[in-house]
Amino acid sequence: MTEHRDPFAMLLDFEQRSLAHVAGLPEQFDAPGLWRGVGYRIGERRLASAFDEVLEILPLPQITPVPGAQAWMLGVGNVRGNLLPIVDLRQFLEGERTVLHETQRVLIVRQPDGNVAVTIDELYGQRGFHDDQQVDAGSVAQGRYAHFIERAYRHADQDWGVFSLARLARTPEFRQAAA
Repeated sequence: MTEHRDPFAMLLDFEQRSLAHVAGLPEQFDAPGLWRGVGYRIGERRLASAFDEVLEILPLPQITPVPGAQAWMLGVGNVRGNLLPIVDLRQFLEGERTVLHETQRVLIVRQPDGNVAVTIDELYGQRGFHDDQQVDAGSVAQGRYAHFIERAYRHADQDWGVFSLARLARTPEFRQAAA
């Protein structure tokens, strides 16, 4: 008779054995002075958000409009059987509608009463910045962005703002999507 093991325990064991064979990996994750997150673009701004604020990155699901919602509330989408509000983040922050396209991505963000999907213009993937790359956030933290950008870094002559999706999710205006 074969032994039946918990799938989660098997994956955890596999991860631990894999990490034991990768030299230097734990040090890379915990390197002092290194900040890492998900990089993306909204309008002309390059932004990054902490990994723990982005639950998932998905293609834009089919959207069903919600009558009586704010213009920046695109509607709801079905993500694996769960209905999620889908927000045009650029329109919320800048007042300018995102041009949706077939390669569009959304970031799934946890908020107190359930997750929400926010559109981004372009996904850059994982980004890492060192303390010595930190610059004044003024170049990216203008207008409504100022409330959500904690700090900024310069990499390859581009300024990247660290955008707090957690702060966005707690903002009363963002949480009140009814028109």
